[in-house]
Amino acid sequence: MPEQLLFAMEVTLNGLMAGVLYALVALGFVLIFKASGIFNFAQGVMALFAAMTLVGIMDGQVPFAHLINATFGTDIHHFGWHVPALLAIILTTGVMVLLAIGVQKFVMGHLVNQEPIILFMATIGLAYFLEGLSDLMWGSEIKKLDVGLPQGINETIDQVTYDLFGYGFFIDNLDIVATVIAALLVVALVLFAQYTKQGRAMRAVADDHQAALSVGISLNFIWVLVWSLAGFVALVAGIMWGTKSGVQFSLSLIALKALPVLMLGGFTSIPGAIVGGLIIGVGEKLFEFLLGPALGGATENWFAYVLALIFLLFRPQGLFGEKIIERV
Repeated sequence: MPEQLLFAMEVTLNGLMAGVLYALVALGFVLIFKASGIFNFAQGVMALFAAMTLVGIMDGQVPFAHLINATFGTDIHHFGWHVPALLAIILTTGVMVLLAIGVQKFVMGHLVNQEPIILFMATIGLAYFLEGLSDLMWGSEIKKLDVGLPQGINETIDQVTYDLFGYGFFIDNLDIVATVIAALLVVALVLFAQYTKQGRAMRAVADDHQAALSVGISLNFIWVLVWSLAGFVALVAGIMWGTKSGVQFSLSLIALKALPVLMLGGFTSIPGAIVGGLIIGVGEKLFEFLLGPALGGATENWFAYVLALIFLLFRPQGLFGEKIIERV
């Protein structure tokens, strides 16, 4: 088999793995948009906040330590204990639920029936607030996140591909774990939406707010539920990205790469977020591999946005999104 074809196969597999990580962030956008019509610009910062909170809890770090020390002249930084990863994840999930309640009570609850652009601007403000809150609570330095996920080259895939092709594929164990977790998460969310009372209520709210209210569905409860689910998805994405590249403030920028994913998959489709992520992941890796050298490299920085622009021109609702026709 030609060497270039083997390289392309390896690049494709790595692109699929990267696409799953993009899709994890896009899932949070889809969940909130489906139930409330709000494009949550803060989803990437929620992943950052969740990851930083998880690291802080695991390391026994005192929240707001810098602020407390500056105010009272103390020198405290840690409680002196370390929390197991599983317990820390459970506690962080609780924090994200409290965040969802706070967002609904103090932000979105006061903006009911406002124009979509106002709600969008509110999520931009929420993004900057959460970024500043993360800095105050846990500090701005880069943190290492280790919850016990396997990392490094998968020896089995390397050996099998070497035996088959004479060339071993480099596939990261973390990417494989992320793929499995994302698949399970999508299945769980689809089953939840289709077969549970809360899931059906969430779909009813997405279809018609007034009709949902008329049959006794609480919009406040549904929106808190949706923001909580989006917070949990952000936590999972934060764990994967934080483990891969460290917990740092650039983590919030992954939301920007999720935008083309949403444009391809559709803003209202959970499976579409996954498919869109895979297309973006594979597309940017293969484009860089095939045409990057001829175009000066660094095509991964803009390929996703160019592809999204093409979709906006010819299929603005995305591959799986609903085509909306308004009579005027």
